Amino acid sequence: QVHLVESGGGLVQPGDSLSLSCAGSGLTFSLSHMGWFRQAPGNEREFVAYSAWTAGSTAYADSVKGRFTISRDNTKNTMYLQMNSLKPEDTAVYYCAAQVRGSIYYAKNYAYWGQGIQVTVSS
Repeated sequence: QVHLVESGGGLVQPGDSLSLSCAGSGLTFSLSHMGWFRQAPGNEREFVAYSAWTAGSTAYADSVKGRFTISRDNTKNTMYLQMNSLKPEDTAVYYCAAQVRGSIYYAKNYAYWGQGIQVTVSS
């Protein structure tokens, strides 16, 4: 059974940084395409970042490009999202996802999900 567990969320001020982690089990992590999504109240779940199993292949939403960095440590079965220069509009529940088929930008194409973790950016 696949489990994805996010950690590292919290309350920060605008301009601060925060790092999220996603620990995976029950899947061959090193061969898994994985992504980060987020969902704010009243909004649909939206794509944030993507990491292919091949090293160095990543993609980002325009809204986070240059501020967020996705990375992974396959030896630890863990994926990360480093978030810098956070803005109030980054406030959302952040989810990690694994095993995508089709477009990486749509949540419905991912097979496995974590439970989500709250990130709040507020002064």
